[in-house]
Amino acid sequence: MTSITDPNMSDKFTSTLEEIHNKQLKTYGEIIDSTTELCQAHKHYMKTALDTCLKKCKDDEMLFDTIETFKKDLQVQKASLEEKEHAISETLSEIKQKEMQKEEIIQKIEKLKEEHSKRKNMIESQHKANKARLRNLQKARMVFQDHLGLEIRTISKSQTVRGERLQFVFRKISLSDPVSAYVVTMGIKQDGSYQIVSSDPALECLPFLESRLQETNNLPAFLANVRKEFISLARR
Repeated sequence: MTSITDPNMSDKFTSTLEEIHNKQLKTYGEIIDSTTELCQAHKHYMKTALDTCLKKCKDDEMLFDTIETFKKDLQVQKASLEEKEHAISETLSEIKQKEMQKEEIIQKIEKLKEEHSKRKNMIESQHKANKARLRNLQKARMVFQDHLGLEIRTISKSQTVRGERLQFVFRKISLSDPVSAYVVTMGIKQDGSYQIVSSDPALECLPFLESRLQETNNLPAFLANVRKEFISLARR
């Protein structure tokens, strides 16, 4: 059995302890290195995380600012849109009003056209009626002038008298004074009807004779009745 005091045994034991110690130191060194690397990695991770958080905060702040700016822009655009809608509404209202005015003007124009057409037809009718009356006057003039001494005079237009007036001068009324003149003055209204202006000498029944003339439109009969009244007046 080997003795503990054996030098070889002692060296071997010492060598074994040193080997164990060196292994432990190596293991400790590796642990320390690993811990250092982990610490460095953790520091780097924390720094990276912090930088990421700071960048995220800045990005969020920029995003919030952008959102607020966008909200303000939306409010401005909304107000501008409302103003434009109001302006469009007023413009449409004006257009509608102008369309109504246009329709009213068109209706007035159509009405004026109808009135003009009616007036034109009335003027043409009056012209035809006047031509017929002139023919009647010519016939009456020939009959009364040739046989009864009737003279028809035309009174020219003046500033105070509208339209032409006719004077019917009757003679051969008085047996004692055949050339004495008995006069009836008359005119033609715008509607083509006759209007008695006066008689010389005055006849009390002249309004009645005028009324009959308006009803019958028979001028020769009116002149014959006027002559009878003048004859009756001359014999008094």
